[in-house]
Amino acid sequence: MIIDDDLYINKMLEEALVQAGYSVTKAFSGKEALEIVSKVRPDLVLLDLMLPGLSGEGLLPHLRGIPVIVVSAKIDVKNKVELLLGGAADYVTKPFDMDELLARITVQLRKPQTTDSGNDDFVCVEGVKLNTALLQVNVEGTEVALTRTECAILKILMVNAGRPVGRSTILDRISLDTPDCTERSLKQHISNIRKKLQAVDETDHIEAIYGIGFKYIS
Repeated sequence: MIIDDDLYINKMLEEALVQAGYSVTKAFSGKEALEIVSKVRPDLVLLDLMLPGLSGEGLLPHLRGIPVIVVSAKIDVKNKVELLLGGAADYVTKPFDMDELLARITVQLRKPQTTDSGNDDFVCVEGVKLNTALLQVNVEGTEVALTRTECAILKILMVNAGRPVGRSTILDRISLDTPDCTERSLKQHISNIRKKLQAVDETDHIEAIYGIGFKYIS
């Protein structure tokens, strides 16, 4: 996601990212960015600081759990330090080299990502809302009950929406809370989740990736 009110820079970044194989969402103000993030969780944000209305500094706390690379003309070292301590993952000064920025994006996307809201009980992806505390998922206003194992699996897939998650990764991350899930039973748990979600909105939200694992389709 690109958040920059400069039309030229926004368009230039979009073209470079699309050419590099990324799917891009754009916002031109802090308020617009908040509206988009409330509905769709981006994998990474490129954030300008000089935004109309809500500034980049003011927007940063609302992006908790999302890797944020600040892209700004501000070169003050103190300002950089404050932003990095305040939650930014990286800081690139304008004007920047596109190859370097793409490399920094690659590095950030390699890192394990956390949930989006600061509250580990909730994960939301495009209107599908998972409540791990109540072991249920809300699909188009309909509450669907899940088992503890199904809930743990769905959470991992939703947090990594759009990215394949390996079978061994899923089993490793849920092993402490749901030791009953094995490599043999994982496929059945996934099938149960797919059927429960699909019964509500007739959409298959989980895709099997041959030789790798599974992906939540965002």
